[in-house]
Amino acid sequence: MLGLSRRALWNPSVRRATAALRPFSAASPAEKFNQAVKDLNNVPQEPSNDVKLQLYALFKQATVGKCNIAKPDTFDFVGKAKWDAWNNLGDTSQDDAQNEYAAIVTKLTGMKASGPAQSQEAAASSDVEGLVTTFQDGAFIIRFNRPSKRNSITIEMFEGVIKLLKDAGQRDDVKFLVLTGTGEMFSSGHNLGNFTKQMQMGPAKEAVELFRRYVAEFINFPKPAIALINGPSIGVSCTIIGLFDIVYASDKAYFQTPFTRLGLSPEGCSSYTFPRIMGVNRACELLMMNTRLSAKEAQECGFVSECFPDASFQEETQKKI
Repeated sequence: MLGLSRRALWNPSVRRATAALRPFSAASPAEKFNQAVKDLNNVPQEPSNDVKLQLYALFKQATVGKCNIAKPDTFDFVGKAKWDAWNNLGDTSQDDAQNEYAAIVTKLTGMKASGPAQSQEAAASSDVEGLVTTFQDGAFIIRFNRPSKRNSITIEMFEGVIKLLKDAGQRDDVKFLVLTGTGEMFSSGHNLGNFTKQMQMGPAKEAVELFRRYVAEFINFPKPAIALINGPSIGVSCTIIGLFDIVYASDKAYFQTPFTRLGLSPEGCSSYTFPRIMGVNRACELLMMNTRLSAKEAQECGFVSECFPDASFQEETQKKI
């Protein structure tokens, strides 16, 4: 006598139902990856530099495998950043890289384009794209306002901040300065496009002079300066914090200076200010080892004046200032 399972297979209705289900197998990593490559052209807003680097690295890992090219020269900043991103994937399999690439693109295609309400531009003004300024009760507030780009700082923004600080320092109605960011990030530091643009514009010494003037304005600012660190602070946005009088941070913030990864030396007077604020050992670890300093750790070592829960950060800091 036939078993139940074998008799079921002889049943025409069961066989038709089984056949109908077969075409709906899950897409393979390669299929999802190939579709994601096409979908990337239709994302509603351009990804940030960090996401671009991540996508580049995953694409190379998915199509080529483990990084197999020589490390670029020290002054090829963009090439070096790409190489680091790919090389850091190590032995990640091509299937895993394809799946991760597809997941990132899926997330990007579901994002809504940033509007005025999201970028908090409604009640503020600035002549420089990426910066918003407000003035209230003696406080001159400068806000990094490129949330979709993780508030990375462009050459135009560097020039804009220089002018804003110079003007605010001379105004009698301005009693103190506040620097903060829009969205979940304080700032991811230099926009990678700066390096490419500067190479097209002229010698590296011009970029050095721009940055010297930027840091000098914070050093010479004649009034109290307060930093409201609403999220992660990386690179130059971290190093200048040592020049502020008061620093309040969200508990979701962290501080990082990726100089060794890019073959750069510490900037923004950080090799002078950091050891004096947090101690030599902690400063060396932060500046040389590409480690993250959490908001809590930053408060414990004196780098941050006070740390607040992210949910109440805006409310608590408004009370303070």
